[in-house]
Amino acid sequence: MSLYLLFDVGNTRLKWAAVESTQNTADRNKKLWAYSGSISSKSFQSAELRAELSDYIAKTLPKPDAIAFACVAGDEVIAHLQSLFPQWSDISWHQLTGDSPYHGMRTLYQDPSKLGADRWAALIGARALSNTNTLIINAGTATTIDLLGGNGVHYGGWILPGLSLMQESLQSNTARLPLVNRHAHLAANTTSTNSVPQTSLGVSTDEAIIGGCDAAQLGAILRAAYLAKEMNHPVERIWLDGGNAAVLANEIKQFPELARLPVEPIEGLVLRGLWAWLLQKI
Repeated sequence: MSLYLLFDVGNTRLKWAAVESTQNTADRNKKLWAYSGSISSKSFQSAELRAELSDYIAKTLPKPDAIAFACVAGDEVIAHLQSLFPQWSDISWHQLTGDSPYHGMRTLYQDPSKLGADRWAALIGARALSNTNTLIINAGTATTIDLLGGNGVHYGGWILPGLSLMQESLQSNTARLPLVNRHAHLAANTTSTNSVPQTSLGVSTDEAIIGGCDAAQLGAILRAAYLAKEMNHPVERIWLDGGNAAVLANEIKQFPELARLPVEPIEGLVLRGLWAWLLQKI
């Protein structure tokens, strides 16, 4: 039985998982990522923490047969990643990039090499799960929205600041607007008779900022769904990944145009895509 080790290196988090050859890329069982973890990408810059990560993974897992990774954090981080396991120097490393071929899929990106590796991996992961017209949304540091046709064609997508970046930019570039803590605000107003749902207009500065940032994200999702319909590829499913996936999933349910669709937060879509791609490659 073979074991494959996968790394998704993003701007905020470095995630890893190991899967066995007996497992299925279409399996959505929560126990799929039994061997997995994550650390902040910033902490990965520390040689001491890299050594700790290497030691932890090497002691937790049997020696893998192959390692696959997608990285959007730069060449220096890739070098650090590939130096993690000197004791496994005979293992082949496979880097997925935006122009990595995957049988049954193609992108309409003008220059596929410029397509983010994380976006392409997530698209492959979505394809492994279903063959329908799909919006793939990664709600992380940035929010990416991509349309994948049931025919396996990636029709393109959008990149916009994530929820946290939107809120931080308002605080950083204005004189009087605060940095709102979403969770603290919602917790404080859950039992208040004066609390306003985020689908309404805000009646306080905090509500105006939270609601405005949410509306910007949802407006982009709605627009993407309308465009997909105009292109004769009406959206049949929405996959949501990333730290803000649950937030957007709850908001999407408020809109009849989207609430009729299967809308599902799913963890590890990039890792799943890496896995599916690696299986084809080896």
